[in-house]
Amino acid sequence: MNTKYTVIIAMLLSFALGAAAVQVLHAQAKPPAFFIAENTVTNQEGYTKEFLPPVTKSILDGGGKFIARGGKTVSYLGAPPAPRVIVIQFESLDTAQAWMNSSSNKAAQAIGDKYATFRGYAVEGVSP
Repeated sequence: MNTKYTVIIAMLLSFALGAAAVQVLHAQAKPPAFFIAENTVTNQEGYTKEFLPPVTKSILDGGGKFIARGGKTVSYLGAPPAPRVIVIQFESLDTAQAWMNSSSNKAAQAIGDKYATFRGYAVEGVSP
């Protein structure tokens, strides 16, 4: 009888410890970040041929994942966005910031500045 209670108590303690560990892991998870860019292209050919390849590579190398990439936009409230809207998902704001500060992104941006005007910002997503 004594062994039975020991096993039951050990099982309950193990369950409680596992539940606590899961809570700690969930609390430590950083929410994703979304980088939103609004671009007004002034030279489509230069933008497409010279800017898009290096900036796309820098985004993918930096851990970014394209969610929206210049498709049709519809404005419901306020001023309309720029003609080209891009949404990129990153693991966290820290990852987005690291990509933004990367030498490959800065080099691509220097090229892009010749062919478009840019507005970009990041927003923290909902925690998992």
